[in-house]
Amino acid sequence: MSRVFLGGTCNGSKWRESKMIPLLKEKGVDYFNPVVEDWTEAAKQQEIYERENDDFVVYVISPLIAGYYALAEVVEDSIRRPEKTIFHVMGIDDTKTPEYSSTFTKSQVMSLDAIGKMVERNGGTWCNTFEEIAEWVS
Repeated sequence: MSRVFLGGTCNGSKWRESKMIPLLKEKGVDYFNPVVEDWTEAAKQQEIYERENDDFVVYVISPLIAGYYALAEVVEDSIRRPEKTIFHVMGIDDTKTPEYSSTFTKSQVMSLDAIGKMVERNGGTWCNTFEEIAEWVS
């Protein structure tokens, strides 16, 4: 059974719980969710360990992204560990609350497409759907 690191957008996005984790469970795939209520040194060290040692590192970027560290991580991992790096961009994020939906601007989409192409040039995988990710890691 493979183990998947679930990196990417936090900031209230529920993509992990509502979209990705159910598909992974359906496929019998284990995962590590780095989102915790209390970001301690132990949580940070566990995240570093999982990112380096899990079979796959998945980075899902949604329009709710607030910081940019996950973008640096996906590029770094596509260089250091391309065979296990997967990138996905959510065009719309409606997972925070039912009445809230967020989208990227045209220029943001262009930049994220360029990052996806970079990940692929480095040997990583750029997936279009959560289902495609689940198939890839199972």
